[in-house]
Amino acid sequence: MTALMVARESGTQLARMEAALETALLSDGYAIVPGLVGDGVCAELVAQYGDESRFRATIVMERHNFGRGEYRYYRYPLPEHVASLRAALYRVLAPIANRWNETLRLGERYPSELDEYLNACAAAGQRRPTPLILRYRAGDHNALHQDLYGERAFPFQATAYLSARTDYEGGETVLTFQRPRAQTVARSLSFERGDALILTNRYRPVQGSRGVYRENVRHGVSLVRAGERHALGLIFHDAT
Repeated sequence: MTALMVARESGTQLARMEAALETALLSDGYAIVPGLVGDGVCAELVAQYGDESRFRATIVMERHNFGRGEYRYYRYPLPEHVASLRAALYRVLAPIANRWNETLRLGERYPSELDEYLNACAAAGQRRPTPLILRYRAGDHNALHQDLYGERAFPFQATAYLSARTDYEGGETVLTFQRPRAQTVARSLSFERGDALILTNRYRPVQGSRGVYRENVRHGVSLVRAGERHALGLIFHDAT
């Protein structure tokens, strides 16, 4: 199957799920798309991790107190599978993001196509690509964080899980939700190869007794006890 066919299938699947995705994002702060990426594409992306020429930077997390593990940011042009999936996800999420910002009384609105949004990022000095592959081995983990790279920050991002659940132990995705004047709530999620997680990368609107307020959201990865875990991170804004 060509990358174009993969993109069309993924885009159609996502478009059909738009209402369900929005409901899940509003109620839970995240949404899950089972089997969004095929096994063959997952294997291809994992194999690409060893080709340093595809990437603009390698980050050893321990050096920056981010946790322990390693990830690599792609350089432009992105691999066709990555670029197509990023554009398809953005196309579905942009109208949801606009309604989200309206609820939060935020002024920014997002164009319908990713290329136009990336042009706006470039005009703000954000030109470095942010899609990345993350690799965790036994003893690795990722501290709780938010992926904000500059003035412009699209409110959603996605993770596609490239490793089979039998390839590693531990390594659950951890989300935390912090409401004003309340204790933090944590959720731990596990995924099969090809599943995708869509989450907010800063905060989400929550209806309270006195109106809508912002609930702060962070994400990370729990300790990998054995094996090796790869994931594709798709962030829609570029970096300064």
